[in-house]
Amino acid sequence: MGTRQKTNTATAHHVVILGAGYAGMAAAIQLAARVKRREDVQVTLVNAQERFTERMRLHMTATGQQLAELSVPELLEGTGAQFVRGWVTAVDPDAKTVRIDDDRVLHYGTLVYGLGGVADTSAAPGAEDHAYTLSSAQDADLLADRLARLGSGTVVVAGSGLTGVEAAAEIAERHPALNVVLLGRREPGAAMNPKAKAYLHAALDRLGVQVRAGVEVVKVLPDAVELAGGESVVADAVLWTSGTRVSPLAAAAGLAVDERGRIVTDAALRSVSHPEVYAIGDAASIRQGYGVMHGTCQGGMPTGVHAALSIDRVLRGRQPKPFRFGYYHTPVSLGRGDAVVQFTRPDDSPRRFCLTGRMAVWYKETVTASPWPTYGRMKRMPASGAFWPRGGRFSRVGEAR
Repeated sequence: MGTRQKTNTATAHHVVILGAGYAGMAAAIQLAARVKRREDVQVTLVNAQERFTERMRLHMTATGQQLAELSVPELLEGTGAQFVRGWVTAVDPDAKTVRIDDDRVLHYGTLVYGLGGVADTSAAPGAEDHAYTLSSAQDADLLADRLARLGSGTVVVAGSGLTGVEAAAEIAERHPALNVVLLGRREPGAAMNPKAKAYLHAALDRLGVQVRAGVEVVKVLPDAVELAGGESVVADAVLWTSGTRVSPLAAAAGLAVDERGRIVTDAALRSVSHPEVYAIGDAASIRQGYGVMHGTCQGGMPTGVHAALSIDRVLRGRQPKPFRFGYYHTPVSLGRGDAVVQFTRPDDSPRRFCLTGRMAVWYKETVTASPWPTYGRMKRMPASGAFWPRGGRFSRVGEAR
């Protein structure tokens, strides 16, 4: 299923984009808008499903809340880009091919690799078999069904990062009869300033979430988790949010990857071993002046935009520009009626300013909803511009910065 294809696809330069997450969608829409009038360039977006997954809202899906149905093929309509539904099962950068569902092969001139991360359930024995994750909408639905069938009991959220905090708060609010225990090596909100961190802890306490920091889950059992040191915590359901991993496809393809399997890029987001391959989002190991970027929507979308701008420049016989990115904020929902937003320096260290309460809820919901309208704006934009969200607002730039 896809949109109208250009007439000379047999001779066109084929740009294949793998993954329709936040970064992949940004790359596809941005590039399609810029090459729409060109007959010598074809853009194809490959994804396992037609529905766009709102990763930032999966903690809502996990508690039975219905999200909007966002269709990737519908958004691509009118762009000239093609949509291919299927699982990517192999990449051959020497032959410049991608295998889909083991029975289809796509040839490319340029590849954009945006197959993002999933929960790292390999980190502890039993997590793969007994823990729920928020890796996909389907995974979140499974947890929602389990929670709905639990009249009472204990839900353990393993991992005290932002995903774990948002999930624990949402579960506690939507299922007040359940005992929610949040376990992690670090205290929740550890990277926030004292005011924001104190507000986050007060909100979790108000919701009845039991927080235990400085602990490590080393094994997941059908009815409990084991901690380092031998202690067990009884659990009727376990949500695993402790760490992420990326697809092994890049490493298997012979692309240069880091210790986590992410594609190592140059300054323009090209693979250092195969420059016709661009890596974006969680799949990329992108070094900035402050270190290697970590996976977030606020960082992922700009990588997709930059890859599109770089490819367009190369197709026009120009050199791509270096990618530069600085973090801006850390918005955290604490149930439907509360939130905290920590504003940050470009290196992601906390500033003194933060938002809490209703203003933070408004801000968080605006940011969470902004990617989809942003794609629509990209689709309609003139070929000389680019849009992406920054702090809940839209920035427009003529070229990659």
